[in-house]
Amino acid sequence: MAYRMDVFAVFMLLGLVQAVFLSLFFFSTQNRIRQPNVLLGALLLAIAGCLLEIFLMYTGYIVHVLHLVDFSEPLALLIGPLLYLLTRSLAGGPVNKKNIVLHMVFPVVYTLLLIPFLAADTDFKYNSWIEAYHPGMPYRETMPDYDPRFFALTEWHTELVLISLGIYLALSAHVIVRSFRMKNENFWKPESLTLKTMRNGVLHIAVFTFLIVPVKLMNKNDTGDHYFAAFGSLMIYATSFSVMRNSGFFRQPALNEPVKYKTSTLSDADQQKIITKIEHLMTERKPYLNPSFSLPELADQLHESVHNVSQAINDGLGKNFFELIAGYRVNEAKRLLKENLYIKIEEIAEQVGYSSKSSFNTAFKRNTGLTPSEYRAIHTK
Repeated sequence: MAYRMDVFAVFMLLGLVQAVFLSLFFFSTQNRIRQPNVLLGALLLAIAGCLLEIFLMYTGYIVHVLHLVDFSEPLALLIGPLLYLLTRSLAGGPVNKKNIVLHMVFPVVYTLLLIPFLAADTDFKYNSWIEAYHPGMPYRETMPDYDPRFFALTEWHTELVLISLGIYLALSAHVIVRSFRMKNENFWKPESLTLKTMRNGVLHIAVFTFLIVPVKLMNKNDTGDHYFAAFGSLMIYATSFSVMRNSGFFRQPALNEPVKYKTSTLSDADQQKIITKIEHLMTERKPYLNPSFSLPELADQLHESVHNVSQAINDGLGKNFFELIAGYRVNEAKRLLKENLYIKIEEIAEQVGYSSKSSFNTAFKRNTGLTPSEYRAIHTK
């Protein structure tokens, strides 16, 4: 049987490679300190695993690795839980490990039930592939010593995936609606980058879920799975674009930026307006409590260009963005240290937007001349 390499195959392959690279980016030392990044990386890997199997089955290269037939079935059941945990983590901070383990129970149980099939001989795996992707082609002769689909639950994989996605989409939607109401923002035009990320993720998976039913009804067995893989790849591309669009890498100031500011057309009055807007935003919404809060996101919420906001902070306030954010975070920490005597320093650091205690201590001492412990001791006597 000839291998099949067409537009769908190339689209799937590129999406697969991009998903792996993105997951490595989110798992990097700098990024994995934030739980949402770890959960997003895991979600991308789960999708990548599904893409890999569909790519191999669709192109015919699966004949070289027949032991991988249906290996991604448990990964498909991970997509819903990981989406929900990601949404919760973005909305309310880190999800505790017990909750994470709880939502992983069913995919793990399904994996255990799938072991008889995963351990089946390659001839049986070959016949399973032919039945799914090339119905009508001749089978190989094989007589397994046991029923590889001994556990009937594994025969209902598509239905189980639909139920899982439906449940977790509903749970995620509940979290998102509550978050939008709390922030009092428009669902279709949110100002917060975090809300955009939550909304887009759920909408993408929702469209994917609704796509499953007509594709399965119109295509015998798994002959339409390449449509799922193509849409999955499209989600990967959208995620990549979002990461690049909101990356500070493409907005790095030039070494001669102070000179550039001198030739700027931003007037003193406009600069003061931006500073006033910054102060109002920081006081009312406290976006600096988000550990990933960035200059591009600040500019987005102010409806100003990154350049103008950066100039207003540097020239008007005499500090850079990170110094500005550190000042607000430290002030918030000072209040918490005085009002909450029994909360650990580490917890206060997380509450004010720091992912590590050492970074918090450094910023606090730079702004106050004292460590958080020293400050608490002095102000609670």
